[in-house]
Amino acid sequence: MATRFYIRLPDATRARGSDAALSFSAVSAEGFAEQLQAALRDNALFERWKARQEDPDAVDPALGATDPAASVHGEQDDLHIDLVVTSTISGTVLKHRLRLLAGGGWELRDVTSA
Repeated sequence: MATRFYIRLPDATRARGSDAALSFSAVSAEGFAEQLQAALRDNALFERWKARQEDPDAVDPALGATDPAASVHGEQDDLHIDLVVTSTISGTVLKHRLRLLAGGGWELRDVTSA
């Protein structure tokens, strides 16, 4: 069953992960949505992160889950960006991907069934 996650980037310029190679590079709401959607639809971001770990074989493979049908809509609202994610991915995996992409520069505002 799909879930809808409502995410806010309070300051898009600070929505960057600690590793620039894994982080958001977008500057627009649409760009953030596209990059997050790609990170949920395939495991390329997860695989790049996993390869950087001290013991890649010890990484929980469940963190690499994907949802080829995931969709993300982004909208600029004054100074912040709102993202609406619709996906079957677990909240744990979504949060992991967001920490890689945005560091601590995001907020989970609400979760509903889709």
